[in-house]
Amino acid sequence: MIPRYTRPIMSKLWSVEEKLRAWCLVEFYACEAWYNLGKVPKKDYETIKEKLNPYMENGFTQENIKRIEEIEKITKHDVVAFLTHLSEIIGPSAKYLHMGMTSSDVLDTAMAWLMKRAMEIIIENVKEIKEVFKERAYEFKDTLMIGRTHGIHAEPITFGLKFALWYEEMKRNEKRLYQALEDISYGKISGVVGTFAHVPPEVEAYVCKKMGLIPDPISNQIIQRDRYAEYIASLAILGATVEKIATEIRHLQKTEILEVEEYFSSGQTGSSAMPHKKNPILSENLCGLARLLRGYLVPALENIALWHERDISHSSVERIIIPDATIIADFMLVRLENLIKNLVVHSENMRKNFELLRGLVFSQSVMLFLIEKGMTRELAYRIVQELAMKVWKDKNLNFKELIAKDKRILEFLTHEEIEKIFDVSYYLRYVDKIYERVFSN
Repeated sequence: MIPRYTRPIMSKLWSVEEKLRAWCLVEFYACEAWYNLGKVPKKDYETIKEKLNPYMENGFTQENIKRIEEIEKITKHDVVAFLTHLSEIIGPSAKYLHMGMTSSDVLDTAMAWLMKRAMEIIIENVKEIKEVFKERAYEFKDTLMIGRTHGIHAEPITFGLKFALWYEEMKRNEKRLYQALEDISYGKISGVVGTFAHVPPEVEAYVCKKMGLIPDPISNQIIQRDRYAEYIASLAILGATVEKIATEIRHLQKTEILEVEEYFSSGQTGSSAMPHKKNPILSENLCGLARLLRGYLVPALENIALWHERDISHSSVERIIIPDATIIADFMLVRLENLIKNLVVHSENMRKNFELLRGLVFSQSVMLFLIEKGMTRELAYRIVQELAMKVWKDKNLNFKELIAKDKRILEFLTHEEIEKIFDVSYYLRYVDKIYERVFSN
């Protein structure tokens, strides 16, 4: 696992400097492939290598960028402007760059290289947050709390099971991200309509190998955009998982519940108007970013259908959604990891909330035991519901006490059996089995 402090910064990956470096790598490796095929004189190849090496290693300077922008104002074409500037740097030997290639050969192969690196960063983030979930899952494995369905108390669970659930979902996210990584790691150097008319497949194979990519088995002028759509979809689903977790934390931090809360540092403020406020701002922020991330999926899907061998309608979209989506996903995962690591857990409130309904959460067990003892399901449900509704209406009543006094129930259940029904350990007897299934690998 790559240590966080040595990992590339996502925003830097999508800088103009890094984009131009990627373009330069593609152009040089294509030239080198032609040289290996005997189509570029050695003197010219060595000149190109000598002149471009500083840019391939260190990137382009602001002066370079400014010059390319000046040229682009005239050419109205970014790749042509780039190649023109390379000619200024290299001199006459630059004529051996871009031989038989089209702009998309450069753009798509460079983009695949950048997208691959971005996804590798995101996958490392997912691996790290999985470990945090696992650690907290075992920390709270036996911490009793009430499970809720429809926002209403249901039956007992443990807080650790929530983390185990999130861990398992992140495993699925990781699998999807790896699949997207595999399917985006394709380059193409096949010419204007993908037929290799002016550049042989050997050049493509060489460039892709040098870039850590795979030659696309078939392309037209571009790498097909279903690959991009899958990539963005995997990030959108990842964002939805983050939102799901953040939403749960927001619910559990409500004043009336207060089973968890985000860490509130000394000097932090929650409201400009109300000094008492401690708001779940990190979770709220993550929910908002998930909406933004999902919003990038529709244009990615719409980019799949282009005119014939290619049009340019996808280009402007991708310049925004791909850098933004990867930067947002990276930020969300880092923020969520810190949130979970520092999450404050109020187990005493979990116990208090668990007891809030005075035993009603054991209703299903009562019904099932009665059925097992011979009562019809319809009658068992009706009797248990009748007693449960009394407890709902009268805050002074206790469900277990009503069960223990009801003659209809005592015809089927002993007091010892009733005690067993209201033993919470019965509900949690398979927690170890669940953990084994989740964490065994």
